[in-house]
Amino acid sequence: MTAITTEHPRTRRGTELILLVLAVGLVLLAYADVALVMDGRLPTDLLPMGAGFGVIVLAFHLVLRWKAAYADPMLLPIATVLNGLGLVMIHRLDIAAGDDIGQGAAVRQLMWSALAVIMAIALFFVLPDHRRLRRYTFTFALAGIVLLMMPLLPVLGKNINGNRIWIGLGPFSFQPSEIAKILLIVFFASYLVQTRDALSLVGKRFLGLPLPRARDLGPILVAWLASLAVLVFESDLGTSLLFFGVFVGMLYVATERRSWIVIGLGLFLVGCYTAYLLFAHFRSRVVLWQDPFTPGYSDQLAKGLMGMASGGLFGTGLGAGHPEFTYFANSDFIIASFGEELGLVGLMAIILLYALLVERGLRTALAARDGFGKLLATGLAFSLALQCFVVIGGVTRVIPLTGLTTPFLAAGGSSLLANWVVVSILLRISDQARRPLNETPPSLGSDETQAVKMVKTR
Repeated sequence: MTAITTEHPRTRRGTELILLVLAVGLVLLAYADVALVMDGRLPTDLLPMGAGFGVIVLAFHLVLRWKAAYADPMLLPIATVLNGLGLVMIHRLDIAAGDDIGQGAAVRQLMWSALAVIMAIALFFVLPDHRRLRRYTFTFALAGIVLLMMPLLPVLGKNINGNRIWIGLGPFSFQPSEIAKILLIVFFASYLVQTRDALSLVGKRFLGLPLPRARDLGPILVAWLASLAVLVFESDLGTSLLFFGVFVGMLYVATERRSWIVIGLGLFLVGCYTAYLLFAHFRSRVVLWQDPFTPGYSDQLAKGLMGMASGGLFGTGLGAGHPEFTYFANSDFIIASFGEELGLVGLMAIILLYALLVERGLRTALAARDGFGKLLATGLAFSLALQCFVVIGGVTRVIPLTGLTTPFLAAGGSSLLANWVVVSILLRISDQARRPLNETPPSLGSDETQAVKMVKTR
């Protein structure tokens, strides 16, 4: 039973502001350090860059004070410092490639960052309550599937580096699976809230493990077949793994049945083995995972590993290494770039930031007062965790490379847009979770509405 209190918890917006100042200061320090090492002088645009970056995050902070005063104070600063460090590394790689006049990937990334933050801010005006998303459950499901399949269209779809995961709109390219991920997580959360009682029922037992009823296996089989379709037709191992992994994780949280994890892992292994037998692209990644120095194959993974090894414990220093020797050092292998120049200590600090981001998302899920909010926050936080594990695991040769992007750090507009929207939704849910019941909006469930009325009549 929810405890009713008239005391107001602290909003901690002041704490958020202090952390934002520290985050912007850290990014500007890294930006200045790159210029000092590579050019021997401070960058001339240090103050304009700092002012522009600061204004963007300050605007977000002010909107939170107005629209979500009780939102988690850690989410925005963590996303800010990760996004800022990514901009610094992309700028550093642009200079190494001979682009020191501001026409490279860093400028595009800065523009995408501003657009992503603006979209995240706009979400607070169009979505005053996260529970309104449940009204469009099947609309989101259909839109997510359409977005996943769009790269297969003969005109829009583009095949880049063996993966058909992009759509082209004139000079611009976009990865629709990043947005589809969010829409499908909303659908999963709404669907599992409605069906978790049936999915929790136990059928037969196998080796002491309670198995679900055969009639309830449909959802996970559909998700498995859909993820296989993405793998088969788009050669996109990363999206396939993320899509299926998030669904299985949310299914386990909704039902608390370990049997779903066992079934999900079994189906995943079957899918991987099938892909290994059928697709040469997947087999080549497994070969490189087993031996990144195999003759006749790409040396991208080998160069990334050697770069991180040269960084050692404390790194070569920002701007003092040679991460540009690795292909796609600003996108797929940006983690290896940081590992070379910041060393193991710096890379562990970045991983810790991701861990804190996921922890705050899961804390939001625990505090949410409604089942939909709990599952939605869990799915969004788990998607960030799984994506980080898959990317960092691929670069460090824990698992085969998958082609996913590192959240907030890697160059890519579609990924930035999606990840800032994820943070915005988590902020909205955390505001509802921490807000006193007598200040919550009237669009609550019947139990919570009654609780609010009891508080107001006392």
